[in-house]
Amino acid sequence: MTESALNLGDIVNLDDYPISDRSNRVRQTLIDRCRADLETSLCCVIPNFIQPSALEAMAAEAIGLEKGAYHNNSLRNCYLHRAQDASLPADHPRNLQDRSSVRMIAYDQIPPASPLKVFYHADAVRELVADIVAQGELFDNEDPYQPANYVCYRDGDESSWHFDADNSFTMTLMVQPAEDGGDFEMSPNTRSNDDQNYQHVGQVLRGERADTVRSIGREPGALCIFRGCNALHRVSPVHGNTLRIMGVFVYEFSPGLVGDPEVNATIYGARTQ
Repeated sequence: MTESALNLGDIVNLDDYPISDRSNRVRQTLIDRCRADLETSLCCVIPNFIQPSALEAMAAEAIGLEKGAYHNNSLRNCYLHRAQDASLPADHPRNLQDRSSVRMIAYDQIPPASPLKVFYHADAVRELVADIVAQGELFDNEDPYQPANYVCYRDGDESSWHFDADNSFTMTLMVQPAEDGGDFEMSPNTRSNDDQNYQHVGQVLRGERADTVRSIGREPGALCIFRGCNALHRVSPVHGNTLRIMGVFVYEFSPGLVGDPEVNATIYGARTQ
């Protein structure tokens, strides 16, 4: 598989998922199943979505780029804030902090012909995701760093419990799992748009509501779409020498959107194009 010859069939398992054919009943069945899963559990998983050769190419690419990744290592609360609020009790969820350690490979560091970028920019992929989340047309993010990233975890890295800030949905691809650990865990419907539900959030953060926590299976090639804005989620500590590699993608509901440069600096490091 050469970079210059990549097309959607080189990357997506079109035999099982004929996503380019909008009239195909298999495509519609997939959409219906994913919509139902999002409605009930805020998460849907499409297994074996990516061709093995494309996964191998993505993993090799990320491993080669990882030395230039930004190591985002900090204490934060589940709302992605690093500062505590002295006006609130010490055990309030906004004051409960935990360590997050991940290594970010930004969009501008990834070659233009990367299978990750070809996948992200494919009309058929974007249209499928739009049909699944059912909130209108989607557009590519136009930020220099955000649209498609590799997120890597070495031994000891983890992503602490958090909500995704303003995203109505999050889209990730498992490229390479860890030898051990690195489990994607979620507590669905931890809060709602109308109720922050601080008592329940605090219970999950303190490990008192394990009954609400699901471990989402993520085999290589599985695409996951989830509503992380209202579901606490985390990646448990990674163990072993195998780099855990995720693809993370950002689509928008309006064209031309870019991120806040100050926020980007906290995620990708303080640098310029």
